[in-house]
Amino acid sequence: MKIINGFKLAEEVLSRRTSTEFYDNNLEPEVKQIIDEVRGGGDAALFGFTLKFDRVKLSSLEVSPEQVKDAYRQVDEELVSALKLAAERVGSFHQKQKDSLAKAGLSSLIRPLERVGVYAPGGTASYPSTVLMTAIPARVAGVKEIILTTPPGPDGTVPPPTLVAADIAGVDRIFSIGGAQAIAALAFGTDSVPAVDKICGPGNIFVALAKKLVYGVVGIDSLAGPSEVIIIADDTANPAYCAADLLAQAEHDPLASAVLITTSEQLADEVNKEIERQLKVLERQSIAAESLRKQGVIAVVADVDEAIELANLYAPEHLCLIVKGADALVKKLTNAGCIVIGESATVVLGDYVFGPSHVLPTGATARFASPLNVLDFVKFTSLLKVDKAALKKLGKAAATIARAEGLEAHARAVEKRLEPD
Repeated sequence: MKIINGFKLAEEVLSRRTSTEFYDNNLEPEVKQIIDEVRGGGDAALFGFTLKFDRVKLSSLEVSPEQVKDAYRQVDEELVSALKLAAERVGSFHQKQKDSLAKAGLSSLIRPLERVGVYAPGGTASYPSTVLMTAIPARVAGVKEIILTTPPGPDGTVPPPTLVAADIAGVDRIFSIGGAQAIAALAFGTDSVPAVDKICGPGNIFVALAKKLVYGVVGIDSLAGPSEVIIIADDTANPAYCAADLLAQAEHDPLASAVLITTSEQLADEVNKEIERQLKVLERQSIAAESLRKQGVIAVVADVDEAIELANLYAPEHLCLIVKGADALVKKLTNAGCIVIGESATVVLGDYVFGPSHVLPTGATARFASPLNVLDFVKFTSLLKVDKAALKKLGKAAATIARAEGLEAHARAVEKRLEPD
């Protein structure tokens, strides 16, 4: 990884306002064409795109209950237990959030969405954790129907761990379709795939662009970009731990970003050496190496306050704080999707079992966005119940503002009610 010294240079390297470069490319017309073909061609277009992009000829778009049951026989019991533990913790975390929401006493009706689509990446790999992290908050929120779409594997079936996770999470229906065509199906519906109210979950650039294009027809959670982490560390940090966490992000994707900001030149050098050692044993060595070569940065700064300023500027998806007195510094960290505190913690625990969803804001959107949570799956309806006393107190002001805006009928609608009976 390249090492840069000093706050000013680090500020230049780490400054970013948005991640639009990830979306500003020539793929959008192709994605729009896919969406249009699915909207017009329905199931036939889905079968065609699955054959074209996944090189799989499906006999059915929907996964049957028998296939889900059979998946349990193909998955190791230890993994099933781990998924159930993760599901329990994710459910408990979001139930507490829902309970807090119910106690807020807002003058609103809070209702869950009717039907939600969750997308889980797949194809050559499976991500059962993403199924848990998207479907369980929706289930806790009270969503009536949860639809999962995920690409089929090379053998034409959804990987068994994904099916097991979907069953544990309470997914209602599963479709083995991926990419932009899956997003189009969820947005507009086909004979087989029901249209949903909102689409959530991460995916590749085709999925992100498709979500962008169908927004307004349906709601979306976010436009997820490549994974990213910033580690703030001082001379007390274990270089092997820092290197392991940087590599854990880098192995996601060649576009993933792994950044270390430290007050110790010695730690910077030791972490670099550790990365070289640990990289050699990784199965995804080439992916991680490319990520670190292109996006990896180690910045050496004067003090922790400078490190925090840089982290707030970068607004990372994940932020690890491995410094003396870490707890007292959390309040200074204003822009991050997830903050991981202390040496015993690691982003990986949050990815799988800690409780909050691992679907987090990326590409500097942590400046204004939040992790996926219960609020993503409910809608608020304002309640206006006015008695005569409240009308008398508020009516004249409402009429005055209405006339200032040139809306005479608005003013009269209030004043009619103020007239003596």
